[in-house]
Amino acid sequence: MSSTISIDPSKIESLVRDAVARALQANAGSPPSDKPNLVVSISARHIHLTDEHVEKLFGKGKKLTPEKNLYQDGFFAAAEQVMIVGPRRRMLPNVRVLGPTRKASQVELAYTDAISLGIDAPVRHSGDIGGTPGCVLVGPAGAVELQEGVIRAARHVHMGPKECDYYSVKNGDFMSLVVKSPQCSVVFEDLLVREDKFAKLEVHIDTDEGNACDLDRATLVELKKQQPCKCHDH
Repeated sequence: MSSTISIDPSKIESLVRDAVARALQANAGSPPSDKPNLVVSISARHIHLTDEHVEKLFGKGKKLTPEKNLYQDGFFAAAEQVMIVGPRRRMLPNVRVLGPTRKASQVELAYTDAISLGIDAPVRHSGDIGGTPGCVLVGPAGAVELQEGVIRAARHVHMGPKECDYYSVKNGDFMSLVVKSPQCSVVFEDLLVREDKFAKLEVHIDTDEGNACDLDRATLVELKKQQPCKCHDH
């Protein structure tokens, strides 16, 4: 024998309203957090090209084809890829080109990538390529020999003015990144602050660094201002 319980719809509505009101009241005393949204991205091996080199590698009149927008506005992963050839014909195929184009071509690798190619790539900040090793780039329409431009990109953090104010830092300062993971917590020091009024808060580390701290399983990531030391004096 079954029975049916009849509930007054107006009573249900009243119960829901009471529950919502209690939730709103509980949160009313909690001020909104002004802590910036920190994004930590692993920057895999990639290449920046000049307009001239795009045409040499992919064909006359060719432009980069945006395939995926990056976190920073105006930057993208292109559909185009090239092969990097190092000494003794060691190769890395299918390396992604990032856009937009630049005034100088630049190859950014992780340490293990550089070892694989047989290139002693120094740690440099983006754009600082003077005196760095070169390589050969091979595309579907031709090849380009770079006399310099192969680096291991130094870890850095992009920030806008508001984020700089929050952390009490300025362009050119250095910060530390604390990454807590279940079995391999790491503190990365010497993150260069790169301030730009259009930048979003984002840390860039390479694949070796991301694997070292098990970033995918991190339970906490935190930025801290790093105290200046003589090693950063110029």
